Amino acid sequence: MEKNKFEVRQILKSKKFWFTSFLIAWAAALQGHIMWLQRQDSFKKKFGDHKQDAGSEEGAENQYFSNS
Repeated sequence: MEKNKFEVRQILKSKKFWFTSFLIAWAAALQGHIMWLQRQDSFKKKFGDHKQDAGSEEGAENQYFSNS
């Protein structure tokens, strides 16, 4: 039991352990971000871009009021 504690302490003090942990966490976050971007793109393809729709509505309103 004492030997296991010593090994765990040694591992936690190791810079390689922390660098590897950080690298794995960074890669997982990057993959999650890319998946989120893909979901955003697929949503825009399915329902259209809100900014483009809002711009076309504003253009239609401006055209209506300028003709009156």
